[in-house]
Amino acid sequence: MARVDPHGGIRWHWTTPRAQDILRRRALPEILQFHREIHGLPQQELADLLGYSTSYVSRIETGSRTITDIGALRHLAERLGLPPHCLGITDDTDADHQLVIQLADSVLRLARTARQAGHATTAVAELWPLVARLEARTADGHADLDTLRLLARSRVGLGVALGHVLPEERLATAARWTGKGLSVARRLGDPALHAHALRHHGNELRKSGLHLRALDRLGQARDAARTATERAEAVVLLARAAGAAGNATVFDKAVEDGHRLLGETAPTALFSEFTLHEVRLRGLMGTGRVAEAVQQLDQAPAAGLAATSQWRIIAAITAGEVLLRRGDATGAAQQLTAAVDGATLHRLPHQLQRVVRASHRLSEVREQADDALARLRAEIAA
Repeated sequence: MARVDPHGGIRWHWTTPRAQDILRRRALPEILQFHREIHGLPQQELADLLGYSTSYVSRIETGSRTITDIGALRHLAERLGLPPHCLGITDDTDADHQLVIQLADSVLRLARTARQAGHATTAVAELWPLVARLEARTADGHADLDTLRLLARSRVGLGVALGHVLPEERLATAARWTGKGLSVARRLGDPALHAHALRHHGNELRKSGLHLRALDRLGQARDAARTATERAEAVVLLARAAGAAGNATVFDKAVEDGHRLLGETAPTALFSEFTLHEVRLRGLMGTGRVAEAVQQLDQAPAAGLAATSQWRIIAAITAGEVLLRRGDATGAAQQLTAAVDGATLHRLPHQLQRVVRASHRLSEVREQADDALARLRAEIAA
């Protein structure tokens, strides 16, 4: 359990294995003793909090007095900031929350599927009510370990979805949400969740232009990875961030790691031969090796089934940029026009902004991208 203190911070002691064991057994004597321990309360102060005498609290803690009355148990749960079910009570509010917990995994999966299918606005619409519900539950001090895990995952998922649908000047909002997810994940002792939050927060920091912080988070995600797939997904994002930062040393090492991991992992939406090639092209451009990027362009692998709509659009923009540097204006216009169509269909304003920057020598494409961006901005404002 997490209890909200008067200063708005969360007391994370209730998320420890010892606390979870106490709560799982609904051991009221131990719950009271643990509550006093984490708050540094003598029995007298706990008695004052509960409205009981010190001797009565002492008898409960020693087990010589048991409480079975539902009203008394509900009173204790309220004063201690615990969900009623921890003391064996099921009320309508708590039962409703348990249903939310049961359905939350499905909501998160559906939101991820929608985002990867190019419907990030749908993902935001699915995640926002879930995050709001979990935030409110936590603010009330009624947050068990499962709730906190879901809160971390939901915050990160919402941040990633917002990172798809917001224009560049508002991407800091996406980074803030993934950062809020990371702040919970790092306290829960769940390595996989922590690595997941680090990966996505680092990527949203990159998109916000905070390159040094992005490299730090993504380097931590790579080092925290427990599986080849986790490492591969951290490495491809690290390469992307290093290229954007112009850090050739980190970029080259990450790309090298990525090529090695291609043989150790199955393709995912984030890591594949296709996504690694796109990241390499863009990073070569970002680190001043344009000629090498031009040379590598024609070696692009097929997108494959794992490639999402967003990655295909990103790859088309990158190819258009490289083609322009190669002097192939016609080929560049074809790639960038396809990117405009895709970004408009899937409501990706910051990809349109990228096209606008890339097509400065292609007035027709730039005008098309500007018009599409203006329509999306109007929709977002509305």
